[in-house]
Amino acid sequence: MSRLKKLERMLTQGRISRREFIAYASAVGLTATLAPAWLPTNVRAAGPKRGGRLRMGLNGGATSDNLDPGIQLAVMPQVLVYGALANCLVEIDADGRPIPELAESWESTPDAKKWIFKLRKGVAFHDGKSMDADDVIYSINWHRKTGTKSAAKALVESILSMKKEDKYTLVFEMENGNADFPYTLSDYHLVVGPKDTDLAKGVFTGAYVIKDFEPGVRAFATRNPNYFKSDRAWFDEVEILGINDVNARTNALKTGQIDIMNRCDLKTVHLFKRMRGIQVMRQDGFKHFTFAMRTDTPPFNNNDVRLALKYAIDREQMVKTILRGYGRVGNDHPISVANRYHAGHLPQRQYDPDKAGFHLKKAGLAGATFKLHAAEAAFKGAVDAGVLFREQAAKAGITVDVVREPNDGYWSNVWKKKPWCAVYWGGRATEDMMFSTAYAKGAAWNDTFWNHARFNELLVTARAELDETRRRAMYGEMQQIVRDEGGVVVPMFSADLAAASDKIGHAKPAANWELDGFRAPERWWFKS
Repeated sequence: MSRLKKLERMLTQGRISRREFIAYASAVGLTATLAPAWLPTNVRAAGPKRGGRLRMGLNGGATSDNLDPGIQLAVMPQVLVYGALANCLVEIDADGRPIPELAESWESTPDAKKWIFKLRKGVAFHDGKSMDADDVIYSINWHRKTGTKSAAKALVESILSMKKEDKYTLVFEMENGNADFPYTLSDYHLVVGPKDTDLAKGVFTGAYVIKDFEPGVRAFATRNPNYFKSDRAWFDEVEILGINDVNARTNALKTGQIDIMNRCDLKTVHLFKRMRGIQVMRQDGFKHFTFAMRTDTPPFNNNDVRLALKYAIDREQMVKTILRGYGRVGNDHPISVANRYHAGHLPQRQYDPDKAGFHLKKAGLAGATFKLHAAEAAFKGAVDAGVLFREQAAKAGITVDVVREPNDGYWSNVWKKKPWCAVYWGGRATEDMMFSTAYAKGAAWNDTFWNHARFNELLVTARAELDETRRRAMYGEMQQIVRDEGGVVVPMFSADLAAASDKIGHAKPAANWELDGFRAPERWWFKS
């Protein structure tokens, strides 16, 4: 047996450590013959290098897109603003932890009602102005002002006051305690721009400076020469192309027209995995797909109708057929197993045509037809999921009419407008952020227009609760309320699948959003 084989055997049997294995191999001159899997990262591949133009082909672009951080609805503008142009006070790392970004540090009082943030010094906006506390106050108030349409309004409305103690110290006073407040300030809407400017102009502090923006079609940005992170912004230029058709994205990557694509076609991703020069990346986080019903609109204001439709869907088949196994079944609430307080004790709702028929009859709507509006813009496979839902519901005597909508304008013309429609949610890193954004009374993105007194009470109480046991119980009850009384069918949680040229390098990706928490333009690089 060769010396290398002996060393490999000792390593696999646990007789030596990985570090000892590398050391021994190096000592006897065998490093050059090692398989790449045995080598440490700094040996396997060169570190990040600066240069080149990153070309991303993303879905989710629309002609209605703009750079206002409060109303980002789809992946293309989200990656552009949050991933390339701007920064928040707080960033979520690859392990799901809140870490300083534009903030340098923070601390709170024991009741979590008062938070003191120290800001990073020496940060410049793209126009050259230095960032300070006044800019942060202005940027957060952008989402609190009267008449705002910002989706972040629900996240920041509990802030009673923001006080500048000095140029780089900011004090937040909360209406109630908020144990997750640093997570809140990482939300992609809450980026910081210069005071007394229109944030929709795209002037921020981020890794890249916008040069050209054609909504839904193309965005082009160049590296910010004054960026405050020396270990980020590796590309010279970033070009983001709106390519909503998955086949077109796939062909663009295969032919080298783009370097990265999101949302691979699950039917053909196995072919990508075998293709030379291509890497497929999977992230399992908080992303889920829903069929949202407006609970303020008949017949969906009747909970028996909502329960009928929840029992009329076969989740296991949905995951197998639509997600090709790249996901998990949902339980009609939005909290993922990746969340800290996921209510795993709740019984999994099963496909039950008899119960579905029972609830529909109880609602007095046996024989009724329900229109489900869907488009691929909602999520990849949304139309197919609607058709599958129709077939499953038919076994319960429920007629579902799937209405295929145009991709362009789906989020402005269909979502929250039609009584029942398919929806994509990236999810949120905490239970409070998810519930506050999409289920709280009056929240801008409450797409079921749901208003439940006990849920709203628990939302405030759980946010301030510092005892882990009590807090877990509250979030468990909230998940059960949504599951049994909410206006949303949550059939499945989906893994994020992106593909890229193997020339792209990256570290462990964050899972709070797809494409490394939307931060691929800032964090990734060309290997050569």
